[in-house]
Amino acid sequence: MDRLIRRYLAEIGRRGGEKSRRVLSPETARDMVRLREARKAFRRFQTTCFWSFDPDRAVAASDIPWVVEQLRKNGDRRAWETAARLCR
Repeated sequence: MDRLIRRYLAEIGRRGGEKSRRVLSPETARDMVRLREARKAFRRFQTTCFWSFDPDRAVAASDIPWVVEQLRKNGDRRAWETAARLCR
């Protein structure tokens, strides 16, 4: 890669890191992780647990208990383990 391009990318990466720092409370960070994991579980177990639901459904924070319920009701051991992680 050209030296000028590398220097440019390093500079914009450094500036982006300075500007994008945000402070989250531990509770907010945990909630964000739970939501991300619920969305991943919805996609991962679409064919076994969520086959009758729209695959493009947007899973919201209020849907996490529903995702857990479907994983436990229709899933295998991996789905149960995922549901347990979502309930922590």
